[in-house]
Amino acid sequence: MDFDIRVDQAAAESWSAEEVIRWGFRQFHPAVAIASSFGAEDVVLIDIAAHQQPNFRIFTLDTGFLFPDTYALIDRIEQQYGLQVERARSRYTPQMQAAAYGEALWSRQPDQCCNLRKVEPLTKQLAGLSVWITGIRRDQAPTRAHALKLEWDQKFALIKLNPLADWTWERVWDYIRAHNVPYNPLHDRNYPSIGCTHCTRPVQPGEDMRAGRWAGFQKTECGLHGKG
Repeated sequence: MDFDIRVDQAAAESWSAEEVIRWGFRQFHPAVAIASSFGAEDVVLIDIAAHQQPNFRIFTLDTGFLFPDTYALIDRIEQQYGLQVERARSRYTPQMQAAAYGEALWSRQPDQCCNLRKVEPLTKQLAGLSVWITGIRRDQAPTRAHALKLEWDQKFALIKLNPLADWTWERVWDYIRAHNVPYNPLHDRNYPSIGCTHCTRPVQPGEDMRAGRWAGFQKTECGLHGKG
């Protein structure tokens, strides 16, 4: 790593989300991109970034199994903000994956499915970038509790910015409502965390916010932000 993030890392903890994003653009644009699954946090990031930088890169991991609502939201975001969302896809089509690994791999080996459809495409997408910006928050899951706003991502060998690390779920929604940010209607149907159709269900009252992901497995992450 040529750039020593330790100079700004401690100070970044007191920065606002706007300041974190502005730092990334100022230091590394255009080799910086927002990674978006188009959940509530991600649309907030997009709206903030659009006020900081008129032309920025944004990509999503298109697994081929996203909800129709998610695809519709991507189209709406592109139109509203004048963006072109890059689609990172697996080298296997769903049909190729079924032929090579058997039908419904996600129901038997979800880690392998996530690796094929998310981790490998992400690794390829991040190549050549200096910074990626994510919407993770510390209170989303124990695996994210120690996320810093500015950190070095050892797994993917680049700088990782988490501008919303100290935000609460309530603050995310306060922003969405205050700024009329488009969001996935699945959130109104008890889907706080939205992934692929096969591995996402609504959350029941009293459950953890990520309980709807990979239900029935000891798995809370897809391998992008920690061990899953």
